[in-house]
Amino acid sequence: MKQTLLKNGYIVTMNDADEVFDGGSVLVEDDKITAVGRVDPALVKPGAEIIELNGRYVLPGFVNTHVHTSQQISRGVGDDVDFICWLHERMWPFESNMTEEDSYISTLCAAAELIRSGVTSFAEPGGQFVAGMCRATAEVGLRGKLAKSVMDCGEGLPAVWQKTMEQELEQQVRDLEAFHNTADGRVQVWFGLRTIFNNSDELCVKTKELADQYGVGIHMHVAEAKEEKEYTYARWGEGTVKHLERLGVLGPNLLAVHTVWLTEEDLDLMKLRDVKVSHNPASAMRVLGFAPVPKMLEKGICVSIGTDGASSSNRMDIVDEMWLTSLIHKGWRLDPTVVPSTSILRMATKNGARALGDEDLYGMLKPGMKADLIVINPYGASMMPVNDKIAALVTAMHSSNVESTMCDGRWLMRDRKLLCMDEEAVLKAGAEHAAAIYRRAGIVLPDRFPVIRITE
Repeated sequence: MKQTLLKNGYIVTMNDADEVFDGGSVLVEDDKITAVGRVDPALVKPGAEIIELNGRYVLPGFVNTHVHTSQQISRGVGDDVDFICWLHERMWPFESNMTEEDSYISTLCAAAELIRSGVTSFAEPGGQFVAGMCRATAEVGLRGKLAKSVMDCGEGLPAVWQKTMEQELEQQVRDLEAFHNTADGRVQVWFGLRTIFNNSDELCVKTKELADQYGVGIHMHVAEAKEEKEYTYARWGEGTVKHLERLGVLGPNLLAVHTVWLTEEDLDLMKLRDVKVSHNPASAMRVLGFAPVPKMLEKGICVSIGTDGASSSNRMDIVDEMWLTSLIHKGWRLDPTVVPSTSILRMATKNGARALGDEDLYGMLKPGMKADLIVINPYGASMMPVNDKIAALVTAMHSSNVESTMCDGRWLMRDRKLLCMDEEAVLKAGAEHAAAIYRRAGIVLPDRFPVIRITE
């Protein structure tokens, strides 16, 4: 049995009462938290590792509920182009030229950025190679809900992606039976639905049936873009949410991502069916629009936070997303009181765990929960002085303040050094694999300024 005592810190538990312990401690035993707050010295056994926090914060690990790990090495592929150009001329050619090894390397690169920003658990909405993503997630020590990008219809799909509904469902079942609940339960497989553009009604219905049968979630981009709203109204006379309700797909195991173009009726349906939401502010601000997050929170919808993929917002940094969430809704509503820092911390921790069906496992610091936690060092020019200690975590903190990250009782990062991978080698491999994919896909990005290439 291994024990770690983190003592004399500012412990932000995010428990049911949102308790904070100033000068408190957290005792970890193997992969579980056994005591929080005032820790009885008798519980600490000889040989335990003692970490003096000196006032540093301890929080639950952040939960990133929407991150395309297989897009990590496509960073920059879609800058300054419209949504359809990004999708059809940049992203699909890139993704469709990836191999399983590319997906594995890309997920390792994504994991480095996730861990450095304090993420311990994430949901992947769909690459083509679940096996590669699962292998990388297991190796680095993160928790992941991994899905295949599933499409059985739609215009412009690359030939390699033109699959029938039966083929897509069969592959997902194979992935689930091979990888679900592996790596001591950290790696899990969900069902995926890419978008309403690319998913037939029959596929949506069958996916819901299978997800319920296997007791897992469904990850889907929902009401994402203006073009999606125009498409669904032209075809069915209603939006995506209402159409999914007619199909019986809405439910507590549906993770709906982006959810920008919604009506009041849509919001009421999502609350009624306990649909979970992943809010991705940076990605949405590029081209999608403003998700009605203040209304969602008012109605009691479970809203979490995601970063999307590196080809969408370029930064897989959930700390940046928290900060952006704290600003954009105040701005477009002209109301500085909406979406306060306390709500955003819940979105990034316990709401994220609930969105992934794991509210009993992590997302809070309390006895019996998994030891998924982060240590935050506020002592630096970007965060000091800390006067409002909770708001500062959202409005002033940077990912560089995340000093250490623990998942399942294992340190993935200590004192800003990754312990779970050779970071330099991983990033080098990522650059090499990305360059090869660009060549295969025939994607050439423009020189934005005149470039004089010098060779000797």
